[in-house]
Amino acid sequence: MELIHPSAEQYAEEYSSPEDILIKEVNDFTMNHHAEPQMLSGHLQGKVLEMLSCMLRPRRILEIGTFTGYSALCLAKGLTEDGELHTIELREADSALSRAYFDRSFFSKQIISHTGNALGIIARLEEKWDLVFIDADKPAYIEYFNLVLPRLRKNGFILADNIFFHGQVLEKEIKGKSAKGIQAFNEFIKNRTDIEKVVLTIRDGLFLIRKL
Repeated sequence: MELIHPSAEQYAEEYSSPEDILIKEVNDFTMNHHAEPQMLSGHLQGKVLEMLSCMLRPRRILEIGTFTGYSALCLAKGLTEDGELHTIELREADSALSRAYFDRSFFSKQIISHTGNALGIIARLEEKWDLVFIDADKPAYIEYFNLVLPRLRKNGFILADNIFFHGQVLEKEIKGKSAKGIQAFNEFIKNRTDIEKVVLTIRDGLFLIRKL
């Protein structure tokens, strides 16, 4: 399902700040060589992540789902001078690829890469998070949320990606494990009273969640 008219997206990109050189390189390589390029955040969402991070000036960021490193490089731009971004990727090849990009960036010493199952890794990280970006295994979104919320500071933010899941949650009958997982997460967030939330209709849908 086409969620955003291509002309509107093209216009928005034209009038948004361009990607920096390294982030554009990540985009181009992923689009031309990766088997799943649609998983990349992309120009507009990347800029939204960058802007939100720069507004919040987080000291600790957690990213669940590194992929090729695009979103982490965007989020890192808002880090405080003593800040750290921890990013978790299940697949070793993507973790190694993203690490190579991180090592070439201004934030090489501030981005900490973890490879493996996110549920186990998150439980071992003894941090107080200011900002969390969830963009990994869709059926596990509720588990990720429940793990990070107790460690999220008051007024901290969680961003959850792909909440439209390619438009599949908009269908009368939701099929597939991932789409059902996302719909369950969306309902779960909707019914909570300990958070503020808003849906951003950008790319594949982005939940912006604030801890009360």
